[in-house]
Amino acid sequence: MAIDATTNTFRIIIVGGGIAGLATAIALRGPQREIIVLEKSRMNKEVGALLSLQPNAQKIVEQWNLKDILQRAKPTAERQFRILDTSGKIHMNIDMDGEKYGADRMVYHRQDLHSALREAALSTELPGYPASIVTAAKVVGCDCETRAITLADGTIYQGDLIIGADGIHSVIREAVLKAGNHELVHPAPTGVSAYRLLVETTNLAGLDVDKEVFDHTRQATTLIMGHDRRVIMGPARNGDLLGLVGMVPDEHMHESSTPNSWTTPGHLSKLLQTYHDFPQWIRDIFKQAPDIALWQLRDIDALPTWIAGRCIIIGDAAHAMLPTQGQGASQSIEDAEALQAFFADTTAKPNPQQITRRIRKVFEARYKRASLIQAYSRQQAKPATAKGSVKVTLNPAEFLDYNCKYEGAVKWLEQQEAS
Repeated sequence: MAIDATTNTFRIIIVGGGIAGLATAIALRGPQREIIVLEKSRMNKEVGALLSLQPNAQKIVEQWNLKDILQRAKPTAERQFRILDTSGKIHMNIDMDGEKYGADRMVYHRQDLHSALREAALSTELPGYPASIVTAAKVVGCDCETRAITLADGTIYQGDLIIGADGIHSVIREAVLKAGNHELVHPAPTGVSAYRLLVETTNLAGLDVDKEVFDHTRQATTLIMGHDRRVIMGPARNGDLLGLVGMVPDEHMHESSTPNSWTTPGHLSKLLQTYHDFPQWIRDIFKQAPDIALWQLRDIDALPTWIAGRCIIIGDAAHAMLPTQGQGASQSIEDAEALQAFFADTTAKPNPQQITRRIRKVFEARYKRASLIQAYSRQQAKPATAKGSVKVTLNPAEFLDYNCKYEGAVKWLEQQEAS
C-alpha cells in the first residue's frame, strides 16, 4: 500500500529500532502518516536476555490488536512476585492479579519481543500504513530546528516530527539538550554490575531445593537478597527457560564489566566466587547456564526536558533506569501510547504549532511518572547507588499498584491536573 506523497503526509522519523522505537512505530500508524525508523544495526539479531512487560504496558500492547503476533513471541504470564532471603525465608509474596491491573505481567525473551514488534510495525494487515525500517543507518547529528537527521554516510533525513528512541547513549538527547541550552547529561556508573544467564528448565529437574522455597515451574518472579547482592529469577518461553540476573556492587565483583555491551562474557568461577555465601541450589542453577553475560549498569539523572522544537526523546534516551523494577521496557511502551493518544485526532499533517503542543502534552503526561519510577528503581539498588537520588516512600506493594494501575497518558494527566 503506497502513501500518497503529497504535502499533506505527516512524516515521522524515529531514531532507534529497539523496543521503544518499534513500539512507537506501531502506535503512530495512521492514514497519511509516513513513519521511517532509522536503526544503526543491521537487525540480524537483537541480542539480550529476558524482559518483562508489566501489566501497565501489557494492556497497552493488547489494545494494539497484536494478540496473534505476540503469541508467536511465546510470552510467559507471571502470577506472583516473591522476595526471599538466603536462608529461604519468604519476606514477601505478592499476587500479580491480572484482573486487578487489567493484564498479566508477561515475560519475553528480548529477541522474541523485538521480532514481534518489528513484524507489527511492518505489517500490511494492521490499520494505517506500515513503517519503513532503514538499517545500518547510524545517526551522527540532529538539528532540532530544521528537523534534519544526518547519518554517518552523509545521508540526510528530514521529518515533521523527530522521535529519539536511540537508547542510553542517545544522539538525539544531546541535540535536544543543546537546543535548549541545557547541560548535557551522560550515562553514569551506578556502582552495580549485573550477570545475565539463561538456563533450560529441563536441566533443573534434579535441583535440590524445597519447592516451597523455589520451584522453577512456578509462574513467579523470585528475588533473593542477601549480603548486598541479589538474584532475580523468572520463567520465559512458556516455561522452557529460566532467566536470572545477578546484581552485585562493583566493589564485590571479581571481574571487570563494561557499560557498552550486554554480551561481555562473564566467567562461571568468578560468578560462583561472588555468590559463595548464597545457597548451593542457586549456585547449581548458575552451573547450568551455557553462557554468562556481564555488564556494568548505568542510568541517567532526570532530565530538564525531553523536547526541543518538534523533537522529542523517549525510552532509555529520556529516562534510562535500573532493572530493579522491571519497568524499563514498560515505560517505553507507555511513551509510545502517550504519543499515540495525543496525536489520535490528527487525520492529516498537523501544523508546526499543533505538533509542538502535542509533544509538550506528551512530556507533561510522562515526565513526573517516569522520573519517579526511575528514582525508585535506583533506590531499590541501594546502597550501591546511594548518591543523593530522590527519596521514594512507597513500599514495594504500593509501588506495584502505582506502576500497574496506570490507564494511559490522557487519563493520568487529567488526574494530575485535577489533584
